[in-house]
Amino acid sequence: MPISLKEYQQRRQDLINHMEPNSIAILASANPLLRNGDSEYRFRQSSDLHYLTGFDEAHAVLVLIPGREKGECLLFCQEKDPLKELWNGRLLGPDAAILQLGVDDAFPITDIDDILPGLIEGCERVYYAMGKDEQFDHRVMEWVKVVRRKVRSGVHSPGEFMVLDHLLHEMRLIKSKAELDIMRESGQIAVRAHKRAMQVSKPGLFEYQVEAEFMHEFFRSGCRAPAYTSIVAGGANACILHYNENNMVLNNGDLLLIDAGCEYEYYASDITRTFPVNGRFSPEQKAIYELVLKAQLAAIEQVKPGNHWNDPHDTTVKVLTAGLVELGLLQGEVDKLIESGAYRDFYMHRAGHWLGMDVHDCGNYKIDGKWRQLEPGMVLTVEPGLYVAVNNEKVEPRWRGIGVRIEDDVAVTRSGYEVLTSGLPKTVAEIETFMAAR
Repeated sequence: MPISLKEYQQRRQDLINHMEPNSIAILASANPLLRNGDSEYRFRQSSDLHYLTGFDEAHAVLVLIPGREKGECLLFCQEKDPLKELWNGRLLGPDAAILQLGVDDAFPITDIDDILPGLIEGCERVYYAMGKDEQFDHRVMEWVKVVRRKVRSGVHSPGEFMVLDHLLHEMRLIKSKAELDIMRESGQIAVRAHKRAMQVSKPGLFEYQVEAEFMHEFFRSGCRAPAYTSIVAGGANACILHYNENNMVLNNGDLLLIDAGCEYEYYASDITRTFPVNGRFSPEQKAIYELVLKAQLAAIEQVKPGNHWNDPHDTTVKVLTAGLVELGLLQGEVDKLIESGAYRDFYMHRAGHWLGMDVHDCGNYKIDGKWRQLEPGMVLTVEPGLYVAVNNEKVEPRWRGIGVRIEDDVAVTRSGYEVLTSGLPKTVAEIETFMAAR
């Protein structure tokens, strides 16, 4: 299932082929981050660098130079060091990097200040993601300055910086077969985790106790981390969109909204389910839930080649607004309510986002100011929701405090779509039957 060496090499070549002649691309690894004191978070590589190399070490720089006779792909990385490896783990080293990563050449990272300015010489353009790492930005500018100081000696220095993200992130937006296979596995691990959370949920548990159950499933399935900070929101907490305290008691009669996904082989899943803690929906909960589900299913049907990114969202707005009028939570004509944005009192976010190596993955949503068309290989979430705030005095008290969101991961195929997170109970009947069998 892992991405093959051949695919990593092809990705680098594709990027090189899109670069202008006489140019150079520079990509740095992620930096180790302190959690507190001298304790670090577990290292997670930059998605861009990993996408092009599969390399997981810090203190590394990838350099791409189209048309260079001595090799177009170069890597600077840490040298082998027995003492450092004794304390902090194994290092690949430059020699092994050539063989295992398929780069043309590799050098010790400690030599980069001596070597890289020479590689920049003669290049007219530098492709680089400026503004993401201030310290490394400064180093890149210092290397360029070294070259510019030699201009009077006939050395040609770069005349412009190009945004690397534009090329690289458009590549990342379209997933390969191997990537989709990994994302299916990531999705199914998350499905199993959500099922486990549903099975254990009951009144009296704390939200974090439910969180512990799906986190256990993530880890036992090979995911060393969630894809994002999980939301486990009981009762009215579900009306806080980014709630993550996860420390309240679950009460009988509450709904529980869980928004959680895992990161498997660097690819994210992202699922939200909402279900009754005691296993049975109240009439009001059922009405809101079935309306959100109707909107989600209608939106998923809009995921197909040729449709636009905004079509699923627009569909959810139409379905949810009409349903809110039927339930008496909004009054007026549906079209006018949509035009005025009245639905935003209950539905204040968009229906989805790109998904991939990052949970809010890269790729433009608009091209030349217009919503882009969906293409095979794109993966997005579809996640409508309705949230009736506790302090919403415009509605009857029986509706207040109900928050529902339903989310799945959907890949665009040649003929339509594929739900990567299928198999998780979603209808009212499926949820109640599943929880009754616990």
